Amino acid sequence: MVLTEAERWWRPYRQVADVRVLHVDLSPHDGREERALRWLDVSERQRRDRFLHHGPRYRFTLCRAALRSILCDELACVNEDLAFEVSAHGKPSATVQGAAASVGFNVSHSGRHGLIALAPRGRVGVDVEERTRHRNLDDLIAGVLGPAEQAEVDAARGEAKLRLFFTLWTLKEALGKAHGMGLSLDVARFEIPPAMRRGEQSGVVTIPDSPGVAWRLENLGHESFAAALAHELNPVAA
Repeated sequence: MVLTEAERWWRPYRQVADVRVLHVDLSPHDGREERALRWLDVSERQRRDRFLHHGPRYRFTLCRAALRSILCDELACVNEDLAFEVSAHGKPSATVQGAAASVGFNVSHSGRHGLIALAPRGRVGVDVEERTRHRNLDDLIAGVLGPAEQAEVDAARGEAKLRLFFTLWTLKEALGKAHGMGLSLDVARFEIPPAMRRGEQSGVVTIPDSPGVAWRLENLGHESFAAALAHELNPVAA
């Protein structure tokens, strides 16, 4: 199935070195879910049906269909030849006719916004979060931030506190997804570079779980959401 430019619900969002990031519009739209559903294979439809509520089901359907279309263009393949595998820790990868695809990718969505990152080489992770006030914000701060980060967030007030927390959280989530360990990675064991905590958009970090590997971090935040990208660099000193 081919969609015209006007029919697509995703658009280019940001280019970071050789990594492309696309924004997926997940706002309600008549007919969009029906078109997206045609891209999904049997296993994806079964996974979709396991969602109990319409919101998560809708977001999964639109993001997965967008990913399939984007990868088919990138890999010059037809949708029927594209399949996905998942690692033991939940990190997905693509295959074309059973052979590993030459591009890395990652997907995240929150509320009405989704992001898809494509990297020609190196592991990549992306995260997006709508900035909503969590009842357990203090628990999240204690669970995901290091000592210096916690002190800086605690010192902020009002909207600035929420924005700083979500910036740090998305950067760490993106790095965890790029690393491939997901929730198994203790993100409180490392801290985001101080310059990025003060507002710099990009930086390089190393973490205890990947000695010798440097990771590029990019703040992709928008007025409507917090977002971040993490991409594996050559294993050289940062």
